[in-house]
Amino acid sequence: MPPKKKSHPKEKASLHPRNRHRERYDFEELIKSCPELKQFVQVNAYNDASVDFFNPKAVKMLNKALLVHFYGIQHWDIPAGYLCPPIPGRADYIHHAADLLAGSNKGKIPRGSKIMCLDVGVGAGCVYPIIGNKAYGWSFIGADIDPVSIQSSRKIVEANAALSGHVQLRLQKNPKDIFRGVLKPEEYIDLTVCNPPFHASLAEAQAGTIRKLTNLKQQKVANPTLNFGGQQAELWCEGGEKRFVTDMVFQSRQFATSCFWFTTLVSKQANLKSITQALAQAKAFEVQILPMSQGNKTSRLVAWTFLNQEQQREWINARWH
Repeated sequence: MPPKKKSHPKEKASLHPRNRHRERYDFEELIKSCPELKQFVQVNAYNDASVDFFNPKAVKMLNKALLVHFYGIQHWDIPAGYLCPPIPGRADYIHHAADLLAGSNKGKIPRGSKIMCLDVGVGAGCVYPIIGNKAYGWSFIGADIDPVSIQSSRKIVEANAALSGHVQLRLQKNPKDIFRGVLKPEEYIDLTVCNPPFHASLAEAQAGTIRKLTNLKQQKVANPTLNFGGQQAELWCEGGEKRFVTDMVFQSRQFATSCFWFTTLVSKQANLKSITQALAQAKAFEVQILPMSQGNKTSRLVAWTFLNQEQQREWINARWH
């Protein structure tokens, strides 16, 4: 007997209301936009069209199709083995960040190229700049410690005329620095976004992958293939997410008047205590923790600013109006 067909909600209600990926993937439409996807689409045991999420090539092609279909990005690719971020989750971050800016601007989202964002760890796929630019017209600086990632993102920008002039790519030459060496003197940033390395070691990253795939397949996975890829700097760093974000907090203090809102994703609930303590030590004027969820995964966006209310008003009047 064939397995009983699962019933799926029409919308992914946990995603942000403005997220264009709330509905289930329409593979027929995606294939029209990106014919290369067709070879990876198959009907699963429940008679639903899908792709094999354990196949990195299929995941990459699905990402490409989403970027073509929803964002008009005709030319997109990443080198083999590099992180292939899930587009719906990245879009959610951008929309929550837009709400954060709106909260400082009487509920109105600031739009257009005058809004400058810094993507800390832009990666090889340049995804945050693509979504932020296409959704709100924002400009971006994409920074990364990996020359291959910078080269790959630059290739994407140069191949898509709509991004040209709106996205700059900068190599961070010192892995211990987050903002210094990337931001220029007298340069002002309205927003930073960041997906910090999650794990504290390669062994921890591999164990996490085995856990995730075992849960998905409901059987033990001995030799995992990272279905979303990832290089060392993308997946882990010494001290993991907690160390990276607390370092970011203390380093952001040196750029207190150069950036309006610093933000980062924080995946592990257990890390929030140390991060909020660091923010108190750094004397952040305001801190916000915005919950985010996608499917069974719960995360949060941590945001902070050093600007007091008068400085915020001056910033908005000078830069956003």
